Parts: sequence; C-alpha cells; structure tokens
Amino acid sequence: MTTLVQALKQAISQLHMHDQAGLDAEVLLAHVLNKPRVYLHTWPETELSQDQELQFLNMIRQRAAGQPVAYLTGRREFWSLNFAVTPDSLIPRPETELLVERTLALLPENETLRVADLGTGSGAIAIALAHERRNWRLYAIDRSFQCVKLAQHNAQRLDVDNLCCINADWNKALADQSLDAMVANPPYIADQDPHLQQGDVCFEPATALTSGPQGLNDLRSLIIDAPRVLKPGGWIVLEHGMDQAKKLNKLLNNIHFINITTALDLAGLERVSCAQKPA
Repeated sequence: MTTLVQALKQAISQLHMHDQAGLDAEVLLAHVLNKPRVYLHTWPETELSQDQELQFLNMIRQRAAGQPVAYLTGRREFWSLNFAVTPDSLIPRPETELLVERTLALLPENETLRVADLGTGSGAIAIALAHERRNWRLYAIDRSFQCVKLAQHNAQRLDVDNLCCINADWNKALADQSLDAMVANPPYIADQDPHLQQGDVCFEPATALTSGPQGLNDLRSLIIDAPRVLKPGGWIVLEHGMDQAKKLNKLLNNIHFINITTALDLAGLERVSCAQKPA
C-alpha cells in the first residue's frame, strides 16, 4: 500500500513542470482524503486505500495535463471563504480581493446601500461584500445562467441572505440611479494575447477573459453606462489589466467622474481603478 508521503513524492515528480507542484499535490491529496492539508504532515505514514490512490493518480494526471486545481476539486478560497467553482466560471484569484478591499474602504459601513457586482461568475465578489456588510443589498449579475445558479449555490452555502442573483447582460436590468456602487472584474485580456495559451486560463471560459483587440471593450461599456445606473455620489470600482489604468481613468475623467484613483496589487501592478459620480 502507498503511504501519504510516498504518494506526494510521486505526484510532485509528475508535476515537476508546474511552479507549485508541491502545493498542488497536497491540495489534491487532501481533497481525496477529505482532510485539511496539515493532516498530510501529521500522519505521513497513513496508507491510502486502493480507491483513494486511483482517484489521486487520476487527478494528478489531469493536473499534469494542465487542468486547474480549482476545477478538479470544485473549490477555491477567496476572502477566507470557500467557494464552489465550475468550468462555467472564472476561478477567483487573490488579486481580486483588492477590489473587495477598495469597495469596503470607499463606502460607509453603517448605511443601507445597494451595490451590484457585474459579471459575478461564482459570486465571489458579491458574496464577500455581502458577508462583510450585512446591511447592504448586493446584486450578483451575470449573463450566464449557469454562473447565476453557481452564485446562488455559493450564497446559500455561505449563509448570505442579503444578495439577489440576476441573469442579465451587465447592468441592462438595473434602473436609472439605482446603485450606490457598481463593481466588476470584467474580461480585460486582448483577444490574441499569448497568455491565453498558458496555465489555467487555457481551461477557463474565454467569454470571462477576453474583450476585444485591446481587452477594453467591456470596461468601456461599463464606464459609459455607469452615470445612468449610479446615484449622485455613487462609486464605480473596476479591476483591469496592468497597462489599462491610464486609458480607463482618462475615459472616467471625460465623462466627468471625480476622485479617480488606481490601487496597486501585491505585485505592485495597477489593478483596480475607482471613481465617483459627482453629487
């Protein structure tokens, strides 16, 4: 029989082309065992059953072929919450937590506000905000019905009841001057970007990643319609590519938004831009 430490050693060897081979192997093995990762180091000589070993080997083969760990386990942590994910949605990423941080910092904590997360995917942004601000009303909107169902599932799992999921194209379902803030992590990669052929993004839905020849189509659309849906004094908070802030901030300025700022992610890259509709 194969022990945990032996199984991990073999798996890491198979995943040697991946930057995080050790972490990937541990996450997958812990998933197979339905145990926390610390269990692997506490009981390294525990033997796998035949079924567990076969399941683990199959997952390692899929990971070696490039399949994202999040899709293999059906789970991804975001904002210290455990989200269900599927190939229908973008995998929540750590840098997107900056979008949540900026939104929480910009808006008053104790007021009853209406905030929309546009292109919600798994619901990660909307649910994180709803979890932190129980007095806010969140709208998780996505054009994909499968994503809306996934966001609803995550909201129920994570005990969030101040959130409404809507199947619609961006903010077309929203009334004029109905929001205190609109937030989004829209597609912002250029259609022919070579990074689309690398890593996890090969397996993620292209519609959640690409947006025109410069990756700006959806961002522009959101900004142009923002004055309609935002109340006076309302905020728009957008995640974008590292080289897109200047163009977006110029557009925001041209349509008379104020208090325009861009925040850097942990890698020092321009990642999230915020702007306020004049009161």
